[in-house]
This record gives sequence, structure tokens and C-alpha cells, in this order.
Amino acid sequence: MNPGNRRAIIAALLANSGIAVLKFIGWSFTGAASLLAEAVHSVADSSNQGLLLWGNAAAKRSPTPTHPFGYGRERYFWSFVVALVIFSLGGLFALYEGINKLIHPHELTEPKWAIGILLLGIIFEGLSLRTAIQEARKSKAQQSWWTYIRRTKNPELPVILLEDLGALLGLILALIGISLAAWTGEPRFDALGSASIGVLLVAIAAILAVEMKSLLIGEATNPEHRSAIESATSRHPSVRRVIHLRTQHIGPDRILIGTKVEFDPDLSFAALSAVINEIEATIQDAVPFETMIYIEPGVYTASKDPQSGSA
Repeated sequence: MNPGNRRAIIAALLANSGIAVLKFIGWSFTGAASLLAEAVHSVADSSNQGLLLWGNAAAKRSPTPTHPFGYGRERYFWSFVVALVIFSLGGLFALYEGINKLIHPHELTEPKWAIGILLLGIIFEGLSLRTAIQEARKSKAQQSWWTYIRRTKNPELPVILLEDLGALLGLILALIGISLAAWTGEPRFDALGSASIGVLLVAIAAILAVEMKSLLIGEATNPEHRSAIESATSRHPSVRRVIHLRTQHIGPDRILIGTKVEFDPDLSFAALSAVINEIEATIQDAVPFETMIYIEPGVYTASKDPQSGSA
């Protein structure tokens, strides 16, 4: 994990921990369902930042005979767990609390406490979101935010971005619900605020779960990196053709590369071995990742599908 990722996670952890305490205090004075939902939401988010830090530490373990490619996917696994926590502890609880208060409404007491705490929370969450955006922009380049979340192989920043955005929107929903309940005297507005927060969190959890599932199963590297790998291989003077190429991220900063290549048939075994070593070094210089490379010599046969791996 680079320092920027860690900075964004720690900023979110500090913001959510402090806000969670304030929200519970506010709920104890007001009994507002929206505020309780937001308090539990902040607890869930604080736990999630801890899980992301744990996943990063676990991913640094050295390869073992049982896991010869290392533990880089730990970061994907714990990010997937984060999605489950948001869904269960955050989303489902907020929905339950909102529905329960719709069925059994009760008047709010001291709503000014809740409104003040929510306004303060919006400031803190806004600062945390700004930190995450600043760090994400360093790797986002010209991509849209949605494309960045869909394509990045770095799990932490999309999680923090969506968490912080969800937290900020949740605070606004809670503020609207409690303000309407205080203004109209109808406590069901507060309950609707809690239910709206639940729907929001379930949606965010679903997006994260889908993206992390894809990374856990194994995604190829981005097209530009694949092109760089293919170019680094094919431009060697002893290479006739790249028959097929497979890549897979086995961690955000590590990729597995398997390729079948047709070489000059006049190469001796020793010369072929030297050429393969040269290609591996060129590939390593062409991509910004740690690489594990397997190159298989082969002969291209036009009658066979090159994507099948047969040659």
C-alpha cells in the first residue's frame, strides 16, 4: 500500500471514530432513528478502515509452499469483507431502524442536538472525502470517477471514496429527515431518513461487492499494460510472433504473466534461455508492477485458435 492510500484510510478512520462518538451522544439526547443509523454506520466504517489496514499487513507476507504466489489478494479479500460489513451492519440496521420507527413512531427530544452534530459530521466527512479524492486523482489520470472505480486494481481507494461519499450523503439524509420531523412534528420523517440511509448503504455495498468479487476471481491487467508487455516481447529480434498472452493481477502491485512465443528456430537451447531472460527483464522495465513471468516457446499454427493456448 502506498503512503497516499494509508493517509486516506487513516483520515477516514479518525473522522469516523470521532463522529461515531458524537452521534451516539446525540442519539442518547434525541432518540432520533436517523442519528442512531448514522452512529452505527460510523462504527461500521471505522471497523472497515481497520480491516483495510489489516489486509494490507497480511498481504505483505512472504510466499509459502501453500501459497507460492504470495498473499497479495488478501487486500481484495478484506475489501470484500468491508462490503459485507457495510451491507449488514450499516445498511440492514438502518433499514430495520427506519421501518421500526415508521411502525412505532415517537417524538424527538432536543432535535437541535442532532442537527448540530450532523452539521459537524458533514464538515469532518467532507474533509475525509477531500483527502480520498486528492489521493485518488494521482492515479485516476483522465478517467471518469466511475471508470476509475471499475478499472483500478487498487482496492482501498475505491472503498474509501465510496464509504466517505456514502457517509456524507447519509449525514445529509439524516439532517433532512430530522429537520423535517422537528419542523412538522411528524416523527416519521426521521424514520424515512433512516430507511433512506439503509437503501444508500446497501447500494454502495452491492457496488463494492461486485468489484471486489471480480478482483478476487482474477482480473487481467489494464489494456495499456498488456500492450506494453506484448510490445516488450515482440520487439526482441529473436521473436517471430507472440502466439498468446495471459495476465492476471495476483495483488494490486503484482501481476502473473504467461505467454507462448514463437522464436527463431535456429536458436540453441542456451541462446533461447538467454533470450527469454532478456525478454523478462524488458517486460519488468515496461510495467510498474512486480512481475512473475512464464514464457513458453511454441510454433504458431494458423489452423488453431491462438486464444486456446494450442500451438
